[in-house]
Amino acid sequence: MDEREFLRHLLATLAYRGGKCLRGAPPAFATFPGGGRTPLAILSHISDLLERTHALVLGEELRQEAVPEAWDLESARFFAAMERLDGRLAAGPLGTDWQRLVHGPLADALTHVGQLAMLRRMAGCPLPRESYSAAEITTGRVGADQAPARKPYPA
Repeated sequence: MDEREFLRHLLATLAYRGGKCLRGAPPAFATFPGGGRTPLAILSHISDLLERTHALVLGEELRQEAVPEAWDLESARFFAAMERLDGRLAAGPLGTDWQRLVHGPLADALTHVGQLAMLRRMAGCPLPRESYSAAEITTGRVGADQAPARKPYPA
């Protein structure tokens, strides 16, 4: 596995875990005040990070923060940014060191997905438990059509 394939698999992992946080969230979750930033603001920030990663892959810098929209629009933005970044990673060489992408914006995005998972529990709408090591995570599968849990744990 080369660096681009590793990054694409990391992105598929982020899409799987992020998608799990987004699916089935009740409408009030978007504005849940339990963790400083609202889940909506965190989701928007994750998409900003993905767009920044895309710029870095192109050898560019991008430092902008979008104003959060509605939950469904931000969810769509999350997956659109994933698909655009994955397509670019599949297409050609990196414009920066792959390690910089991992320890910078991609690790940050994974951290924020963890925040969403924690906030789901705090808001009273926890995620179903599962064995992530058994999850069907496939390189290139970064859209909203993520596989269901293969090995759910009992509640």
